[in-house]
Amino acid sequence: TGRMGAIRRPVYPAIAREARIEGTVVVEATISAQGLVEHARAVSGPPILAAAALNAIAQARYEPFRLNGEPVEVATTINLTFKLE
Repeated sequence: TGRMGAIRRPVYPAIAREARIEGTVVVEATISAQGLVEHARAVSGPPILAAAALNAIAQARYEPFRLNGEPVEVATTINLTFKLE
């Protein structure tokens, strides 16, 4: 198994904040054997928030997933929720 590193807080797009848009962006990604996020793409959620979600996820690092003790590449789904305070 692997563990996710800290995803930095996404930068809320100003236009989305002004329009009071909230929601969850679902991202499918591959975590490399080195723990890097690769091939990330938003598959659902408000389109105006997708780029901010992808930028935040691109900065995250994972402890590599292991199979029989060896690091392996793995596909995963990540949910980022944008909520106005």
